[in-house]
Amino acid sequence: MQLQQMQDQLSRQQGIIEELQNDVSRMKQENLERYQDLDRRINSGAAPAATPDNSSGGGASNAAPGAAAGAAAQQPAASSEPGDPAKEKLYYDAAFDLIKQKDFDKASQAFNAFLRKYPNSQYAGNAQYWLGEVNLAKGDLPGASQAFAQVSQKYPKHSKVPDSLYKLADVERRMGHTDKVKGILQQVITQYPGTSAAQLAQRDLQKL
Repeated sequence: MQLQQMQDQLSRQQGIIEELQNDVSRMKQENLERYQDLDRRINSGAAPAATPDNSSGGGASNAAPGAAAGAAAQQPAASSEPGDPAKEKLYYDAAFDLIKQKDFDKASQAFNAFLRKYPNSQYAGNAQYWLGEVNLAKGDLPGASQAFAQVSQKYPKHSKVPDSLYKLADVERRMGHTDKVKGILQQVITQYPGTSAAQLAQRDLQKL
């Protein structure tokens, strides 16, 4: 009887898991369709559908993350908005999802839009760092240099500062600015001892 009960319970759990998987698949498909629809509207010059910026209450939670990123990326420079952690996370996650999809052009646009809208967000430091990574992946070395430099300038206490400075040194090296590289690497070693960035900086400095 106990074995039969366990089998019944397992069957019920498997049924619940299958339902959840179906729900997730359906939601992903709906989000993809919304994102593609938004892309079509933007490319055709038509007004986009309601986004978290112009929808009435509840828009942030109902909008597709991909659509949110696409809409944000298309907006001109805007003044920062009052903090809304839920909306900020929606936009940040949407921008980060574009990195996973290797859509670096849209990811760059999305992170830029996020930083214009939420410069004081708890995710802003990370967004600034990933903007540098995205620009580097695109081959935009000047853009990557500027983005990495601004992490320490705008968010000096952020945990990404050591990594951003190390990446900045790497970008400057690629651009042939060897004189700048040594100074940045030394800064990482001096100001952030014990970090992985400092260890890498020490290694690179010895090779120069």
